[in-house]
Amino acid sequence: MIKRLSLTSRLALLFAACTAVVSLVAGVLFNRASEAHFIELDQQQLDSKLVALRSTLQGIDSREAFLQRTPQLRADLGHQPDLTLRVSAAGQRWLDGAPNITLPEAPGLHSLQNAGTEYRVYNAPLTPGQPGSPQLSLVLDITHHQHFLERMQRLIWLTVGLSALATALLGAWAARSGLRPLRRMGEVAAGVSAHSLTQRLPHTQMPAELAELAQAFNAMLGRLDDAFQRLSAFSADIAHELRTPLSNLLTQTQVILTQPRPLEDYREALHSNLEELQWMAQLVNDMLYLAKADHGLLMPTREPLDLALEVEALLEFFTLVAEDAQVTLVREGNAHTAGDRGMLRRAVSNLLDNALRFTPSGGEVRVRILQGTEGVKLTVENNGEGIPARLLPRLFDRFYRADPARHEGSSEHAGLGLAITQSIVRAHGGKIYCESKAGWTRFVIELPKGD
Repeated sequence: MIKRLSLTSRLALLFAACTAVVSLVAGVLFNRASEAHFIELDQQQLDSKLVALRSTLQGIDSREAFLQRTPQLRADLGHQPDLTLRVSAAGQRWLDGAPNITLPEAPGLHSLQNAGTEYRVYNAPLTPGQPGSPQLSLVLDITHHQHFLERMQRLIWLTVGLSALATALLGAWAARSGLRPLRRMGEVAAGVSAHSLTQRLPHTQMPAELAELAQAFNAMLGRLDDAFQRLSAFSADIAHELRTPLSNLLTQTQVILTQPRPLEDYREALHSNLEELQWMAQLVNDMLYLAKADHGLLMPTREPLDLALEVEALLEFFTLVAEDAQVTLVREGNAHTAGDRGMLRRAVSNLLDNALRFTPSGGEVRVRILQGTEGVKLTVENNGEGIPARLLPRLFDRFYRADPARHEGSSEHAGLGLAITQSIVRAHGGKIYCESKAGWTRFVIELPKGD
């Protein structure tokens, strides 16, 4: 199996490839520019030589006249050994300085290679515009130019290779240094366990590109820590809630079985055990309900609901309890929405039960319903002793009681009512929160607009 390249190696190779490409392109452009420059220089040199030759051979119209000026012509050419001349007219060569080279016949500047030697050939008439004028072919040896270009090409390739190698090494060092915060993140992640969720990355010391990632990583660790703490507390709360009823069942059963007793005593013991078992069954059902909510398995039906009628039915159910506690029940407002009747009744019922338990004698419990443009707002509020602001965010935690004095083995209230209410509201796409001030505690349910 091929081993994957590390991010550092990939960045180093990428830097090297980019440097090589840039160096190569720059070298090729420079080489082309050099070639064009040499061609321009050769053109200028040949143009100036052509002017001199035309001056020397001016008025030549026959081979005999040309031969008379040959000594002067050779003297002119002798000053530049890399330049030769071929003169031809009417299919005859009057002078051939390059007998072993086949020259192009077209006028203008040409490049030619023969026997490993590079030439620049310039064809032009002796007298421009005159028919039958002798043709001059200037042949310039440019081998030294080509050697220079070849050395330059080798230098370009060497520069490309060395630049790529140097950039790869420097890029590897830079990438390794730049990725140090990522390695730190890996070390922190490797050290995370159920007993070590308090480590955090110093995002203020990280580059701007990684600071956001570090903050997200720290937030994730915070959520994991909070979830683990809640899970630990949840397990402890389950054991706490089940310990007393199980102890009661065991003790009462053991006492009953210590000696023979009348049938009525057995019947009474079974009724008592039945109450404890029913409460435990309800606790288990509530926990399963919350587990379904956690996994998004609560699927409320959508049916048109008149909230005023639903609330009135619940207030009628709680009337006797309210009368015994000398608490007044009041409903205000009306609204319509779409939702699951049973689930919403359970949610509002939990809030009413909670309000009645904490409303003092002579107090009042109000249910307000408001139809808004974006949805429905339903509040259940009661007067009495308020809830400290620091406790409000935890009211919807499972098994949480604002009263620090826990009622072990309470078969009425296990601290799951508000958690279930929150799950129901969220399943309907709404939200719930609590406010407590000026002697009133208010639970607010906000539901989206019904279809």
